[in-house]
Amino acid sequence: MSLYEIRTDLALESGERFRQANVEIHGVRIEEAYDEERDIRTTVVRIETENGAKAMKKPQGLYITIEAPDLSVPDEGYHEEVSDAICHHLRSMHDFEKEQSVLVVGLGNQEITPDALGPYAINNLRITRHVIREYGAEGIGEDSAHMVSALIPGVMANTGMETLEIIKGVVSQTRPDLIIAIDALAARSIRRLSRTIQLTDAGVNPGSGVGNHRSGINRETLGVPVIAIGVPTVVDAATIVYDAMEHMLHALEKTEREQFLGEMLTPNLRSMFVTPKDVDETVKRLSYTVSEGINKALEKVKN
Repeated sequence: MSLYEIRTDLALESGERFRQANVEIHGVRIEEAYDEERDIRTTVVRIETENGAKAMKKPQGLYITIEAPDLSVPDEGYHEEVSDAICHHLRSMHDFEKEQSVLVVGLGNQEITPDALGPYAINNLRITRHVIREYGAEGIGEDSAHMVSALIPGVMANTGMETLEIIKGVVSQTRPDLIIAIDALAARSIRRLSRTIQLTDAGVNPGSGVGNHRSGINRETLGVPVIAIGVPTVVDAATIVYDAMEHMLHALEKTEREQFLGEMLTPNLRSMFVTPKDVDETVKRLSYTVSEGINKALEKVKN
C-alpha cells in the first residue's frame, strides 16, 4: 500500500481508512446522523489537534459532509432539501444574524466542466453589495440585508497569478466579514462523485486533490474567516484499478502486493482522473443546489 496513496479532498474518506482498521485517531472526533425520510447522511469530522491533522492529512477544523445518493438525479424537490441542509450547516458554522459583508469566491476553471462548479455557482447567487452601497437595503426591498459580492479568480494558466494573490487584493479593498469559497473536489470513492457535499471552516487548497497544489485559501492567509464548500466531481484513475482488483490484492502477501501495484499503477495512470459521462448537466445542477443553499443562508437578517 505504500505505492498507492489515497487521493481525496473529503475528510470523511480520510477517516474511513482508520475506522476500517479499527484504529482510533487521537484528536479527531467523528459523528454521524442519518435522515431516513430524505435519505441524507451527515458526517461531522472535528480535527482538534496537530497530531489529528497529521494523521488525517487535513488542516485542523470542522468538516461537515452531506451524502445524498439522489443528488445526481434531476429531482428539484430533493435538490431543494439538500439546499436547505447546506443552509442549516452554514448557519451553524457562522453567525448570519446581523448585517455583514460576504464575499463568495468561485474557484476553478469554467472552461473545464468538472472544475467549473465554483464559477457556475457564482452565476446563480443573489449579488447585493453594489445595490446596498448605492441605495441601502431598501434598494433590494429589505429593511436590512447582507452585502454579498462575488469573485471568479480563474486559474493561474489564464491569469499568471496565484488565486490567493487575486483574492487578497479583493479582500484588501472590499474588507468582507466572511469568505465562502466554492470548489470542485476529488473523491476516493466512485459512489461519492456528484453525490456528496463538504463544508469546512478550514478553508481550501485549490487543486490539492489532483496533485496540483496551490496556496491555501483560509483564515491564516487572508485574515478573514473562510468557509469552503465542495463537491467531488473526479476520482483518481488508479483508485478505479485498485478497487477493481481489491479482492485479489488482499489474497497476496505484502511484498507481492506492492510489486503488483508498482507494475499496474504506472506514472501515467496516477496522473489521470475520471469524471462521470453526464458531468456537464450534473455540475450545472449541483452548482444551482449549492448557490441556493448559500442564498437561503443569507436571506434573513435581524434589524
